[in-house]
Amino acid sequence: GDAAFVAWARRLERLDTRARRVEFGNLDDARRAGLGRGADTALLGQRIRDCGAALLARDLEDPAIRGRLHRNATVPDDYRPAYRVAGLYPLTAIPFLAGVDRLHETIRSDFRPALDELPVKGRLVRYRPQPAESLSSTELSRILHRAADNPLELPLPGPDDRARLLRAYAPVFEVDVAGDDDRIGRPALASDGLPTVDSSRPVVFAYLSHTRFEGESLLQLNYVIWFPARPPGGPLDILAGRLDGFNWRVTLDRDGGPLIYDSVHNCGCYHLFVPGEKVRFTGAESAFEEPALIPQSLPLAPGRLVVRVASRTHYIQRAYFGAPAGEESYALADYDRLRALDTGYGGTRSLFDANGIVPGTERGERWLFWPMGIENPGAMRQRGRQPTAFVGRRHFDDPDLFSRYFRRVDR
Repeated sequence: GDAAFVAWARRLERLDTRARRVEFGNLDDARRAGLGRGADTALLGQRIRDCGAALLARDLEDPAIRGRLHRNATVPDDYRPAYRVAGLYPLTAIPFLAGVDRLHETIRSDFRPALDELPVKGRLVRYRPQPAESLSSTELSRILHRAADNPLELPLPGPDDRARLLRAYAPVFEVDVAGDDDRIGRPALASDGLPTVDSSRPVVFAYLSHTRFEGESLLQLNYVIWFPARPPGGPLDILAGRLDGFNWRVTLDRDGGPLIYDSVHNCGCYHLFVPGEKVRFTGAESAFEEPALIPQSLPLAPGRLVVRVASRTHYIQRAYFGAPAGEESYALADYDRLRALDTGYGGTRSLFDANGIVPGTERGERWLFWPMGIENPGAMRQRGRQPTAFVGRRHFDDPDLFSRYFRRVDR
């Protein structure tokens, strides 16, 4: 419909404006001066908005441009067909798939012991959100209804509602801390330009996303944590390297309650699903793709959700509801701050390169896993640039992801 198309195009234009402002802010003085008088910081934001509005108005008036925009609105995936061809993918994927099956079984076995029987290598430290918030089911439903009052029926909460939702569902991270590399922190740029993590101030980076499930657009709350490194477990550990961490995601149902939880490491690895009581796994999978990893389910219970995290590997070991207490508190920060980190010499730079990869976080596994078609496998990646399957094709931000594996139990 026309109203929905216009709303969609305006949303694209707002995303474009935000991206351009970040890019301009990261320019050094020489490049900024090359833009002329119009590069004045005080005027740039308004000029970008005016230009975007003018281009949008022109495009919306031209049926040919509207049709072309609709046809071209596709997002290329992050798999490299040339890598798979050169790596003889149809053959090499067979042992990879067997290795994935063994990994999944190991992870499932790690979830079987009782909570108090999980191994502890150091000391359990609970990082709790501060400030936290509790919202009743009525308040949640009201916020989601208000957020979806637009032609796209897409949940787009305003700043206040966004903050309230993120505080309400922010989990407690219970981390087995056996060394400094197990402490949650804020990514920064070291004097050599390489990324590091400042663990003196625990921070969790949050953002909103959306998914399509059974014909509805649902809101997702994302909580991304960073560790300084994944230290080696031995002399030949190809998974070790600078920086580590994962994204814990909460997909809200239409009434504002949790529908599905899932998580992925910031490299795109170890994607696991934790379904709530409203959905069940359909088992609809291709024989030649990585199966969905579902190590546990999570019925709703009193208390705040706690995510238990292992030392060194930073694998998730359990999700459960418990008391919100904790020794250390963390602040919630906008994920977009990672696109403009202080360089230490008067400028800013994104944590990520043009391909969405964090430079300096390469892993040794890249020399073995490249035939699966993923560029620099094991390196930390930006949201929206995370392929999650070595065999087959799957992305963490695929809007139809949950529809592939789950269905409601009440239908």
